[in-house]
This record gives sequence, C-alpha cells and structure tokens, in this order.
Amino acid sequence: MKFSQKVFTNTHELNSFLESFNPLDFDFHLIFADKSYFDSAEVRLKIKQAFNNSIIMGCSSSGEIIGSKMHEHSFCITSVKFEKTKIKKECFHLKDASESSLAGETIAKQLSGEGLKHVLILSEGINVNGSRLIEGFNKAIDKTVHVSGGLAGDNALFNITYVADLENNFVDNCVSALGFYGDITTETSSYGGWDSFGIDRTVTKSKENVVFEIDGKPALDLYKSYLGDKAAELPASAFYFPIEMRDSENSELLVRTILGINEEENSITFAGNVSEGSFVRLMKTNVNRVIAGASKSADILIENSKKNSELVILISCVGRKIVLKQLTQDEIEAVTDNFTNEVVFAGFYSNGEISKSKFIDDCKLHNQSMTLTSFSENE
Repeated sequence: MKFSQKVFTNTHELNSFLESFNPLDFDFHLIFADKSYFDSAEVRLKIKQAFNNSIIMGCSSSGEIIGSKMHEHSFCITSVKFEKTKIKKECFHLKDASESSLAGETIAKQLSGEGLKHVLILSEGINVNGSRLIEGFNKAIDKTVHVSGGLAGDNALFNITYVADLENNFVDNCVSALGFYGDITTETSSYGGWDSFGIDRTVTKSKENVVFEIDGKPALDLYKSYLGDKAAELPASAFYFPIEMRDSENSELLVRTILGINEEENSITFAGNVSEGSFVRLMKTNVNRVIAGASKSADILIENSKKNSELVILISCVGRKIVLKQLTQDEIEAVTDNFTNEVVFAGFYSNGEISKSKFIDDCKLHNQSMTLTSFSENE
C-alpha cells in the first residue's frame, strides 16, 4: 500500500493544498474533520471539485486521529493506494430514522459480490437508528465478510453530522459504505474498559432506543437515584455513567451511551436500541481502565491478525473523549504503542462504533468503545 497523510487547522491551509493536490494518484481518501468545515457551503464545494472522480470515505467528527496524535477542530486526510485490492462505494440517503434498517440491507446487497472481504461503514450520527442500520446490514451480508465503522460526530452537540456521498458532497442523513475486494486481509476489534456495578435489572418498557421503565419503575427516576448529586448535571453527566446491556442471560455484553432524557415521560434515550426484557446494569468511569481498554483492543487485534497491519483505523466514542479530557491522547498512544511494525493510523471520535461481535458472526453497534480495523496487503 501507498499512503499520504495531511492535517489542516484552517480553511486557508486546506484550500492551498487542494489547489495542487492530485487525488487520482490514490484509490480512496479517508477524510475526518470538524463539522465546522462542512458547515461552509464554499468549503464543501471546493472539496467536491478537488476530489472529482475520486472516492472519499469521510465524515464529521468529535476529534480527529492521524498518526499517533489526536487533533481537534482540524481537517485530516489519509489517502490510500492499493496494489491488489479493488473497492466499491455505495450510499443511502435517509428520509428519517425509520429507514435505517432499509439503508443497511440495501447497501449490503449492493456491495455483496465475489471477493468481498470487508465493508467499512460511515453513517449519519444523529437521525439514524444505529441498531436497526446494523440489523438490516446483517440480513444481507455474508457472515464471512468483516464489517466495521462508526457514526459521524459533531463534538457532542447532537445537532447535525455530515457524511460524504457518492458525488463527494458532505451531506446530512447519509449512510456510506466502502467494500474491499480481492487479496486483502482485515481484522477488527472492540473493547471498552468500563466498570459495571449493582445488580442486573430488567427493562420492562421500551421502544427502540427509548427506555420508559426498568424493573417496573420509571427509568429516569431509577437512573437519577444512582447518580446522586450528579443527577443535577444531566444530560451531560450521563457520559460518565453509561449502561451495560445484554438481550438475554447468555448474550454478549454491549455498552449503551445515554443521549438524552425526557423529564415529562421519565424516559431515557440511548444511542442504540435497548429492548424490552433485556438486562441492564449501570457503569461508571475509571480513566485508567478506559485507557487500558484501548490497549486491550489493540492486543485483541494483533493477536487475531494473520498479517502485519499496514493501515489501522481507530474509531473511539466521543463519550470516552469527554471522560478522559486531557488524557485522551493517552488512549490513542495506548493503541499505537502496541504495534512494532510501521503502521499508518487514522480515525475519529464518533457517536457510535460498529464492529463484529465477539461471540457471533454478526456485526454490532457499540458505544463507549475503542474499535479498531486493520488492513494489509503484505505477504
């Protein structure tokens, strides 16, 4: 593989680069950037024009990762040239969240074909039901195909996110996916590092990602009783106290981030579905464990990889960044320091992470995790 990486901190630097850059020297371009760049119609047009006839996989983020560094309010480009791999991109423009499952199933069918090894998904990060998106995708994709990705971010404002479509327009309400075909080896991993506490409780009333009752009691009241003084800081303090969820006693544990609360309904809205009858347990922050979790994700990836990685994409949850604060750089280094060979790193902080489950063949929507994807064409 051949790579080129650039970081820009303002539109003047970006525009100067785009005037002389030849994107056709590469097969595709990963672009992760602060949403402020895409808020500008002028900048969006210049990007579209500069990358004409090229493939962009990109989205707005809540922090950008390039090399072993985390950047904020930046525009990061990682350009990739393959020797043996073919790629194909597909997109789906959502009318509303009810089309999430359809989006996943449609894109999976469009990308399915001979030689498909991996699919990288970048999705709108607010007006999508991430759980339904992945459920739809799992219906139509071969179980041997590796899948990973994330939901776009906007610095935890939860207002608008942008994803590059087929015409390289950065737009809202878009799901994009890139298929990798041929002689390429990929691996995925995902790990959190949060501590759960208390007893298992049963979700007794919910609809999609909104929970109304837990153990027959109003969900928000019960959650506030755990938070104590921190309840006054909701919804911001919810990032420090996600929940651990499992659909049944023997199913995989998933973490769900709280996106909002409704005082009138006494309900809690999560970043992914929490089904009725599922078991939940409150979680709490330990920064050392969160950083160790990032390192553990790297350990899992390296242990399972059949070849030395050439490119590793890091997608970490914005909730981790909010909790870690100035220690965010430490979790990135906890990943990159694990690799002894020369590796190109790129990624972003997201509203949700996508990767294969530990115990079954389907991919899952994760929250509060460090999710890694490696790519290699080497012998």
